[in-house]
Amino acid sequence: MVEALVGSFISAMATVLGAVPLLFVKSLSDKWKDVLIAFTAGIMVSASTFGLLPQALKESGIIPLTLGLLIGVIALDLLEKNLPHIDIEQRRGISSFDSKSLLVIFALFIHNIPEGLSTGFSYASTNNGLGPMVAIAIGAQNMPEGLVLAIFLIHSKVSKLKLMLIVTLTGLMEVVSAIVGYFAASYIAGLIGYGLAFASGAMLFIVYKELIPETHGHGYERAATYSFIIGLLIMIYISFYFG
Repeated sequence: MVEALVGSFISAMATVLGAVPLLFVKSLSDKWKDVLIAFTAGIMVSASTFGLLPQALKESGIIPLTLGLLIGVIALDLLEKNLPHIDIEQRRGISSFDSKSLLVIFALFIHNIPEGLSTGFSYASTNNGLGPMVAIAIGAQNMPEGLVLAIFLIHSKVSKLKLMLIVTLTGLMEVVSAIVGYFAASYIAGLIGYGLAFASGAMLFIVYKELIPETHGHGYERAATYSFIIGLLIMIYISFYFG
């Protein structure tokens, strides 16, 4: 339990780390944003393909893996359809921190719940190395997410102190949901396989629906592609290291 708590906390605080550069600069070039997001996508695909899915198959078999993965995809699809998105390029004219901004922040709180559950489920599995590996993958995804949220808040005229507080609170939602996922998987027989597959489905949906398309709209597709491959390879090495 302690390892799950520490791992989920470090992963969640990567959101804050991603926002730190915005304390010193007000923007990041499209090229660097695309490269960082693609790198994150590679890490998440690798963690899902080589970590979560094989362990889910080992824990519970092919049917729970299939059901869990589909539930994860559908759950994230419903979230994406019903919660607002951060659209930086369309929000540059914001003059105040309005109700729409609050709705977007609330959406990020909800969005972080499946990510925290993923970490909790992974630490509850019989594979001791899976928890740290998934925590690293989620943490890598949290860094650009924190950066994007920070940019959005700056455009919403939020002070840097409030910005860091909001980013921190959205990250901490992952810690709470990780604890819930850990205890649920530990005490409900057969849930771990479903949970790991759910986490994989959620990750893959985020990658193919959000991250990869985001890296192909500014003319830096080639750099983003190489960054994706590098992220995938690094996660394979991390997976090999954790066994």
